[in-house]
Amino acid sequence: MSGCGNCSGDCQSCGRCGGSYVLNEGEMHLLQKLAQIPFLPVARRADDVTPIYPEGKEFTQREYSLILQCLEKKQLISIDFDAPLKGCGDDAYGNYPIRGSIALTATGQQILELLDIQGAD
Repeated sequence: MSGCGNCSGDCQSCGRCGGSYVLNEGEMHLLQKLAQIPFLPVARRADDVTPIYPEGKEFTQREYSLILQCLEKKQLISIDFDAPLKGCGDDAYGNYPIRGSIALTATGQQILELLDIQGAD
């Protein structure tokens, strides 16, 4: 078992141990994007609960899905399929019938503030 008690025995699985977070490049990228834009659109297929962020170009859709799931598991973002954003272009989201939004949690905001203060990349 891990030291923090929040993992399934692998500190990398939750990224949180001893009061610290482990973030990869993709997670940092999306958190920084949410620091600039408070809500981002998200979608999913009717037969799959995996979140999709088709607007992102820096990573593949599969990588974005994993990034979103990890950030949600770490409780740094919330994904709400009951609160879709108005005005999302049908170009990127036309194939996805279920739409929602992504936002930072209070913990996610605190992490961004600490990163800004400490000057972390």
